[in-house]
Amino acid sequence: MTTRPDNWFTEKYDLSPPHSEVRAALPKLTPGNALDLGCGKGRNSLYLSQHGFNVTAWDANPASLDYLNTIIATEQLPNIQTALCDLNQLRFNGSYQFVLSTVVMMFLQPETIPQLIADMQASTQKYGYNLIVAAMSTADYPNTQAFPFTFKSGELSHYYRNWHIVKYNEDVGELHRRDADGNRIKCQFATLLAQKASY
Repeated sequence: MTTRPDNWFTEKYDLSPPHSEVRAALPKLTPGNALDLGCGKGRNSLYLSQHGFNVTAWDANPASLDYLNTIIATEQLPNIQTALCDLNQLRFNGSYQFVLSTVVMMFLQPETIPQLIADMQASTQKYGYNLIVAAMSTADYPNTQAFPFTFKSGELSHYYRNWHIVKYNEDVGELHRRDADGNRIKCQFATLLAQKASY
């Protein structure tokens, strides 16, 4: 396959750009197997496939997966495999170099999160990476969007206390959602990139 610019799929198929944290993590990653939890229409999966990853892409929305599968078929992309999965009902294992979940966990049930993160960690190869970006609820930025789950301060980093935390912050960002005045809604996000230790 010929090398294409990173915005190829974004422009051609009217997708959101790959998440900025996925793009920022790429230089640290060794191409291999990647698992995209809550892939949506595939913005991150397609980006990773362009950079040499074999991507497993899961989502609970049939329409989003249909859109992604159409792109895969049109572009003849053998290195993305999709599946319809409800992360609230899923246990999994595997051997992945990179497991990511960007702006997904806040749509899941709270009781799902501990086991989901445990499965992410167990499915990651030694020296592989996990990337999680998810909404928080704090005094300054409470959960006004009725998300089923939000992280508390320090909660996400605590899950990875035995890993090498490459990046962690709780910065304010913007949702794709807009308020009544048309402005994107501000939200505090827990952002973590961590590398599995050598045990």
